[in-house]
Formats: sequence, C-alpha cells, structure tokens
Amino acid sequence: MTLTKVGNCPCKYNFSDDGKKLNPRRDVPSYPKYTLSQETIEALKKPTFDVWHWEHNEMLSCLEYMYHDLGLVKEFNMNPITLKRWLLGIQENYRSNPFHNFRHCFCVSQMMYGMINLCNLPEKMTLTDMGILMTAAVCHDLDHPGYNNTYQINARTELAVRYNDISPLENHHCAVAFQILSLPECNIFANVELEAYKQIRQAIITLILATDMARHGEILDSFKHKVDSFDFTNEEHVTCLKMVLIKCCDISNEVRPTEVAEPWVDCLLEEYFMQSDREKTEGLPVAPFMDRDKVTKPTAQIGFIKFVLIPMFETVLKLFPQIEEIMVQPLRDSRDHYEELKQIDDAMTEV
Repeated sequence: MTLTKVGNCPCKYNFSDDGKKLNPRRDVPSYPKYTLSQETIEALKKPTFDVWHWEHNEMLSCLEYMYHDLGLVKEFNMNPITLKRWLLGIQENYRSNPFHNFRHCFCVSQMMYGMINLCNLPEKMTLTDMGILMTAAVCHDLDHPGYNNTYQINARTELAVRYNDISPLENHHCAVAFQILSLPECNIFANVELEAYKQIRQAIITLILATDMARHGEILDSFKHKVDSFDFTNEEHVTCLKMVLIKCCDISNEVRPTEVAEPWVDCLLEEYFMQSDREKTEGLPVAPFMDRDKVTKPTAQIGFIKFVLIPMFETVLKLFPQIEEIMVQPLRDSRDHYEELKQIDDAMTEV
C-alpha cells in the first residue's frame, strides 16, 4: 500500500478530490495462523504480558484471538476473514515511529483486553460497548506522523489546517480508521444494521478524540463527579467511563513490569527529541519536557506518574477495587523507582 504524498505530510490518505484510497486486499491475509498456546492465552489477560516478545504476525493473531474470545465476532456477525484483513489493514497504516507504532497500538489494545477481563466489564456493559472499546483502542493512533498536536499547530501543517487546530492528530486517526472500514473487504461492521452502525461509529470517534491529552483535566473531572454515584444504566456515565478507560490504556506503560515499561520511555524520548530538534531548526517553540538538553528519564517520568497516572488510576480504582494490586501498586512502585534514580542522578551531579 503506497503512501500518497500530501504537501509535506506523507499521509496514507489524500482527502482532496481525487479520492485515492489504499489498494484493497482481496486475497486472504498472508499472516500465518498462529495457534496461541494456553500459556499465551492466560498471559494475554494480564498487564504483566511481555509486549516486546512478539513479531507483528503474532500480535495480529493475538488481536484476532481477543475479538473471538470476547464474543465480538459472533455479536457483530463478522466474517472471520474480514477480521483478518481489517487487522492487516490496521497494521499497515501504523508508521515505523520510535513510539507511536503498531506495537504501541498492540500494547493499548492488550491493556484494554486485560481491563475488560479484570474489571468484569461484560457483566456490567454491553457487548457493543466491548466492541467499541477494543476497536477504538486498535485504531486510536492510526497513521501517527511522530510529531504531536503542538507541532502540527505551530508548524501549520496540512493536518492542523484541515482540522482547524482542533485535535488534528486524533481527528486524523479517526478519519483513517473509517477510511479503512469503508473498504468492503475490511469492514468488520458490514453486517450491523445502519442505526446500530451509526451509534458504534459515533462512540468510536468519541473515544479516539478523548485520547488528546489536552483534554485530560476536563475528562477526568467529569468522571470524578460521577464515580461516587456511578450508574451503569446511565448512558452518559458509561460513555464517560469508556473515555477514561481508553485514556488509562493509552498511557498505561508504567503499569507494566519495569523491564517491559522502561524501553518505552527511551522510545518516547527518541520521538520527543526528534520533534524538539526539528522545532529548533524551524524556529518553533520547544516544550522543556521534549528538550534533550533539559530532560532525563527520571524527570520525564516522575511528574507524569505522580500527577497524571496515579490520580487517574486511583479514580478508576474507586469503581473497580480489583485493579489496586495489579495496576495501581505497580504505578506507585514505578514512581518510587524513578525517584530513587533521580536521587542517584542528583548525587552524581553534585559530585
């Protein structure tokens, strides 16, 4: 599937009038059918799952398994071959960025699958909700260019102009997601009634747009107001919970064991440094947390864990006490780990 060059943004989709789309794959996807071992099946439900251990084909098989296991293939009457083709189309539309790549997509989706299981969500929400959560997770960073919204807006890129500076990346991820679903051979919702499809589409858009960290405070505050008297029969409450769940999964690396989580910090900093270097050469403002001359791994992580991750996960903990040991405690441990590293760094600087 070839890139269509649009201005200075190598988007896979050209949204201008020529209506070019990616070349459809009518053949059966070529990734081999991995039979997942019982060990892998059990591990897949837990945040301790080692996401570095797998090739793309194996991650595709794991995602396919999740859709079957949750009963989504049955619920939406999906053609299993269409599911395979859709997943392949998704994978091909993640770029090879240091951080925002297909492995990150897999991490977020695997954490969502883990939370669905750990929090017994199918007992409290509908199968349609499960399909919305999983599909939004899989699609949430499609065709991410490796430069964040601030860069897009300051550099006045094609995406920022197209979306009027309003969550340009998240709007683009959504648009690419539905471009892929508009191909008949990739449309996993082809057998869903029109009205139901409209609701599913709207809900997926809402969740992907909720991953813009510029809206973090607003979304978390809204959830905090609902959590003490949470009502699973209240549609507004459930939508707000789903927004918080995808946010948790999107930034959940530090929930994972240190040896799985820590390489992601290097990947993220590499992407940040690429952006800040470019901003310096282009004479654009540089965020201090992205500047290679100012940031270290501990300083990058401590504030984020203490003031973003822990408060959000502790709010979710009120609704789902079962996440404390498996998800919240590792965050506290990670905070302590990075604070110790910072003390060592500071001591070395004094010396």
